[in-house]
Amino acid sequence: MVGLYRVSGKSVGVATTGRAVVSYVPSNNGFHGQGLRRRNGVFVAASTDCFPGVPLDEALSRLVDLEFNHVEIGIHSDGGSLKPAEVLADLEKVINQCRNTQRLTPAAYAVDPDPGDQYYEQFKACCKLAKATKVVAITIRSGELGTPFNAEIERLQEMVRIASDDGILLGILTQEGRISQDPDTAVVLCQQVKGLGITLDPSPFVCGPSKGGNYANVFKHVINTHLRDTSKDKFQVRIGQGEIEYSRLITQLEMVKYNRALCVHITPMPDVDHVGEMRKMRLLLESHL
Repeated sequence: MVGLYRVSGKSVGVATTGRAVVSYVPSNNGFHGQGLRRRNGVFVAASTDCFPGVPLDEALSRLVDLEFNHVEIGIHSDGGSLKPAEVLADLEKVINQCRNTQRLTPAAYAVDPDPGDQYYEQFKACCKLAKATKVVAITIRSGELGTPFNAEIERLQEMVRIASDDGILLGILTQEGRISQDPDTAVVLCQQVKGLGITLDPSPFVCGPSKGGNYANVFKHVINTHLRDTSKDKFQVRIGQGEIEYSRLITQLEMVKYNRALCVHITPMPDVDHVGEMRKMRLLLESHL
């Protein structure tokens, strides 16, 4: 909910999110939160994967309308704004696309190469894309549950080697149904694969098989984040109805000198104003910076 008040001659908007009250002042182009203000370098971003199946230009346009300043671009065949095969087929074209981001600054890529003979070639092309667009963080998925651990170590070692050649930091996403759904296992992967980091999605630790457990040990490995609100029985709920303690999470990241994105990762829900949820999340996160 947004109300307007007069303070020192200026109209000030107050957005009530259920967990925080966020103040902001209007600019010539509408209301702007404190998106450029940072706490130890931390900033708010949003993923194009918030808009499944939407072309890149349209996803970027929506994020601009929502007044985000930084973006994570999803690159995968299952509803991504870009496809890994497209990056490999015409790298220069995709580089130009990702440089023309409508005033948004690319902060990360989330990459899921297609299985098969071109898996590592697609990933290598995505690393070249990241380097060309001055992005240092790429998120990938860990292997599915049941994947032989040694085989997973070998795959991740090869991906870290490829990423390191272009100066890219690689992080595995903490995700239910994957090896990384357990925080201790995710940390072991980082210990076994030198240079590997973690993209922290706290939702599996609130709602998944590891819910209620302590995941403080992952924070020192975090290179990126994916954030939404989550309850004990639902992976994604409306902002303010879940269990994620954003202030505590940001403080824990600050303690390990994290200085990258707090990336909003909210997908559409039935009968819920998706745009409103995205805006509330941005304002809420910015209120803690």
